[in-house]
Amino acid sequence: MNNNDILRRLRYTFNFNDKQMVAIFASAGEDVTREQISQWLKKDDDSDFVALFDTKLAVFLNGFINEKRGKKPGVQAIPEKRLSNNIILTKLKIALNLQAEQIISLLSEVDFRLSKPELSAFSRKVDHKHYRECKDQVLRNLLQAIDKKYHVERSKKMVSSASGNSTSANDKKDYAKKKTNKGIKKTPSSPWVEGARPNASSVYVNPNSTASPKRPRLKLAK
Repeated sequence: MNNNDILRRLRYTFNFNDKQMVAIFASAGEDVTREQISQWLKKDDDSDFVALFDTKLAVFLNGFINEKRGKKPGVQAIPEKRLSNNIILTKLKIALNLQAEQIISLLSEVDFRLSKPELSAFSRKVDHKHYRECKDQVLRNLLQAIDKKYHVERSKKMVSSASGNSTSANDKKDYAKKKTNKGIKKTPSSPWVEGARPNASSVYVNPNSTASPKRPRLKLAK
């Protein structure tokens, strides 16, 4: 795996947009542009593709830790000039607050078996007798497992959000209906009449009057 692959996978898994990517670099003390982000995310055979150096990926991973765990006050971590899969794995572990058992469980979800002693060996110092180099296969499967876990969680959240929007839409529909019927009154003896009182169309008759309810017909003088 190369550095650009790792950057692409993390961006996709956590759905970072360009603005967020720039902010992650900035939180670790590096100012980058959207154009640079775009070039790093291009496919390797694209004419605008630019290789991502170790130092830049180290800065991003430090910023990723800030993004997920909160930025600590004071001087930020100095990015490594040369990265190894072991260092990258350690930074991902810190950023996502993963314990050894959780990493092993994540890997098992993508049918990759790794023992606790093997995982522990990746965190040893290079000159330690139990140190083991983390191969691309391990890191690739870990990134796939991380994507499976966190990408699915995001999808569930989106489905839940969509369900909530459906309820909201019904509420809006009911509100619109009430608003449309505002000022409309109905009684058992009268139809719907917009903006009118009940029985407004009936002729009023004074019950105390002795006159005939019928009006006399007027005749024109000759």
